[in-house]
Amino acid sequence: MSKKRQVHVVGTGTIGEPLIGLLCDFKKDFGIDVVSFHKRQPLTSDRSKVLDLIRRGALLSTDDESIPHFEDLGMKVHSNHLDALNNADVVIDCTPSGVGHQNKIDFYEKFKHNTLGFIAQGSEFGFGKMYARGMNDSALIRGKDQFVQVVSCNTHNIAVLLHSLVLAHEGPENLKSAKFVMMRRANDISQDSSFLPAPQVGKHSDPRFGTHHARDAYHLFQTLGMDLNLFSSAIKLNTQYMHNVWFDITLNKPITLNQAISRIRDNERVAVTEKKSANAIFSFGRDHGHYGRILNQTVVPLQSLHVTGDGSVIGFSFTPQDGNSLLSSVAVVLWFMYPEEWEARLQCLQPYFFDEI
Repeated sequence: MSKKRQVHVVGTGTIGEPLIGLLCDFKKDFGIDVVSFHKRQPLTSDRSKVLDLIRRGALLSTDDESIPHFEDLGMKVHSNHLDALNNADVVIDCTPSGVGHQNKIDFYEKFKHNTLGFIAQGSEFGFGKMYARGMNDSALIRGKDQFVQVVSCNTHNIAVLLHSLVLAHEGPENLKSAKFVMMRRANDISQDSSFLPAPQVGKHSDPRFGTHHARDAYHLFQTLGMDLNLFSSAIKLNTQYMHNVWFDITLNKPITLNQAISRIRDNERVAVTEKKSANAIFSFGRDHGHYGRILNQTVVPLQSLHVTGDGSVIGFSFTPQDGNSLLSSVAVVLWFMYPEEWEARLQCLQPYFFDEI
């Protein structure tokens, strides 16, 4: 383990880039001495963001053969990737789908003897114990869970809706079933490819859960011994703003609309809104979030909520892009590094949680 507290982020994409910035901006509050990151390709189109991350205090690492190419383009490399991994107390993998599993085989297993923990993102099913801040904190076992997978932003949304409306109150016994339609934005505003000309439906590739969103939420709560009846469908929309979720959560013991609203409001990780459009909520995040990110796990438009006589709570919610994943990633970092005070160290992010948007 390094003498200085070092966190190493692998990847500079839609999660990696804002995560590096967040760690740099709050490293004193978090108790982190060094933030390093790995970038594989030296691209002139990415030079501006790499230079700004360096300006904010992050240290660039890359593979040995790429070092001269980065420096020829004006990007100063601090160390090679293996040295950064060797010095890191915690490693956060933010690479594209599937790469994290390969990195675990190629690198992380070799460095686990002197590293507190490794974290991967939502696409890396099976990387380690699934986690979402506030949903299953008690399931993390110190000394055992060295590999952790932070669930996807939409899985956070599903989880916090279930937690708010039923699990935190009567418990899993009161959940009859829950269905979700994930209306996903086509691509992130930072991405040039994969935009859609029209809505595109997804496959129900999982025979029990439909899509991976319900599957992942199920396995998230399985870490607490819960066996939930969940199902999800997905459709991509031709927008770049935000994911939107339609939900139908059916309870064995019905609640009233006022009770549903009260339960939604009482969860500090849920923001409510009178806004009805993704662009208006996205704009609020751009103006008031940390570099545009809302860290709440979901945003619920109260006007959309409806309660039926047979116990169903129906409504819509908006997913704050990767803000909820960023929070959970930081939470696990601090859980690894500061066992007794990790939650207290997270409180510096409180200004980026909103009761209302």
